[in-house]
Amino acid sequence: MNRRLEETPETLAEQAADWIVRLSADEPGERRAAESGFAAWKQADPRHAAAAARLEALLGRLDHIRDNGSQAPARQALRAARLRRTPRRIGAALALGAALLLPAWLALHSTPAPVLLADLRTGSGEWAERTLADGSRLSLNGNSAVDLEFDAKTRTIALLRGEILVDVAPDRDRPFVVSTAHGSIRALGTRFLVSREADATVLSMIESRVEVSIDGQPRPLVVGAGQRLRFTSGDAGELATVDGELLETAWQRHQLVVRNEPLGNVLDQLARHRPGLLRYDAAALAGLHVSAVLPLDDTDRALQLLINNFPGLRIRTLTPYLVVVDHPKTR
Repeated sequence: MNRRLEETPETLAEQAADWIVRLSADEPGERRAAESGFAAWKQADPRHAAAAARLEALLGRLDHIRDNGSQAPARQALRAARLRRTPRRIGAALALGAALLLPAWLALHSTPAPVLLADLRTGSGEWAERTLADGSRLSLNGNSAVDLEFDAKTRTIALLRGEILVDVAPDRDRPFVVSTAHGSIRALGTRFLVSREADATVLSMIESRVEVSIDGQPRPLVVGAGQRLRFTSGDAGELATVDGELLETAWQRHQLVVRNEPLGNVLDQLARHRPGLLRYDAAALAGLHVSAVLPLDDTDRALQLLINNFPGLRIRTLTPYLVVVDHPKTR
């Protein structure tokens, strides 16, 4: 029988996994022999080379993690699979290796240095509350980060990522300011939410008033209780009406309340509250808007609620750390 016909994708994956394990042998002589044998195996058949490339893509892209020694769990999973050679066990070992490596890779690649060095930050799905030196209270929701700069003249919070709820303690001599990449929000005593989006800042007022200075705009804008302002550098946007009490209740219950919000924006907010990546086809989702209350501490359930709202929506969980959303019927 032709040996090429006997080699299925599963058996090729098993053989490639064996070679990867041999490459990590303790003895230098064994490693050199494995390198030579692996090269010959790949050259013997294009399908060998393809199977090796797929496995090396899992391990080889993580050079910086390998250098720190954290690739060992994946290689141990592959080594364990050799003890019982079945395609299912090889597949399970590869999945385990991916599960062990992918979160670390994503964490390193999705977190800018200023966020890593922030004074206060939270991870995906993590909520935190702090009482600041002046008595103000600051709450951060998932995947948020801030820097603090308090001195004798000012109290400034730089929102680097995510969303915060601030309850400002009055201080006549030191204005309280929240700054973002698009401008600054100044208050003397008030309660409000600020969200940092990729290309805009969203301010939602619960109590009192604030003064918003937008980069590129000559005059500040006053925003009062029950109002929301989404602004970018040079663009003040339009004021909208919000229910401040409902927003605060939703925050306490870890819920996302949206009214006629673009589906892409909703997915961006859900992505902050789950590990890994949530990717979507922006063109396919254009024009779809959401009005809903979604649980931020159970994003799988939130995604299911979106499917219920949009029957044509397709959500594919490729791994626990990679979810893809699209809407094939709109193409």
